[in-house]
Amino acid sequence: MPLRRRHLLAAVPALALPRAGWAQDAFPNRTVSIVVPFPPGGGTDVLARLLGQHFQEAWRQSVVIENRGGAAGRIGLQQVQRAQPDGHTLMVTSTGGIMALAGAGGTRPFAVRDELTPITLVTAPAYVIAVNPSLGVRDVAGLIALAKARPGALAFGSSGTGAASHLAAELFASMAGIEMLHVPYRGTGPALNDLIGGRIQLMFAPPQTVAAAVQAGGVLNLAVTAERRTDLLPGLPTAAESGLPGYSAVGWFGLFGPKGMSQALTERISADAARGLNTADTRTRMAPLGAEPEPMTPDDFTRFVDADIAKWQRVVRERGITLE
Repeated sequence: MPLRRRHLLAAVPALALPRAGWAQDAFPNRTVSIVVPFPPGGGTDVLARLLGQHFQEAWRQSVVIENRGGAAGRIGLQQVQRAQPDGHTLMVTSTGGIMALAGAGGTRPFAVRDELTPITLVTAPAYVIAVNPSLGVRDVAGLIALAKARPGALAFGSSGTGAASHLAAELFASMAGIEMLHVPYRGTGPALNDLIGGRIQLMFAPPQTVAAAVQAGGVLNLAVTAERRTDLLPGLPTAAESGLPGYSAVGWFGLFGPKGMSQALTERISADAARGLNTADTRTRMAPLGAEPEPMTPDDFTRFVDADIAKWQRVVRERGITLE
């Protein structure tokens, strides 16, 4: 088809083809932006760049990463919400980013499709329950017994009030029937320093952040917080099997677009993302983050997000947590 004719079709899609079909056929016809609503260098940023590299190769179109940090992720989120739902503006964000969108207390049921188009889960890495060895416990059952014997005496650190690491510990305390003191930090690094120094007794932390301390003997991992053991830490039991049945907490990362993307376009981008995630190279590059690829269909991802946010909103209400 001559180039001028192609431009004419692009200019008047309503006269040529149904809107959804045109959008899919034309995608991508310009640079694609993947918004990361957090500063560069974090896990969300790294995962977005992995996806962006794959998309650029698969689509033969430029893909840029836009870091739009600020306001607990709301600045980047609002940019995506205002964008056209044509696939050229996407977003990789985390549990905390969607929690900020949903609202802490959950006064109304949250449905992510009312705000965004869920495309696929990228990964849902487990935390580890890490303790100072001087605590004298070697498993989750021992930790719970000690906490019950010393109500409120054990202090746990997190990367901030309302962070997934904080909520994972609050869910643990609620299910175990124990009380612990929460000490929020500005990031996991300062919290880890105090854990090693004995100023706090435990953390629910990404495994890669405590790996060096574990190897040096300054920290002991008791369990992983996912439903199943992870291949990245094959010898470590789950919290559920080692003292707290039914417990599960993960901090996930996912790919979203603006609300109103067509089903065909959403499914296409989801399938392209899955192809990029399900490679040996991607698995190798994600391992240092303590993460494994876990792509989902858009429908499955939607159900996953809605259920997970409802769970954390319930924890916030029941534990009386005031988010920052």
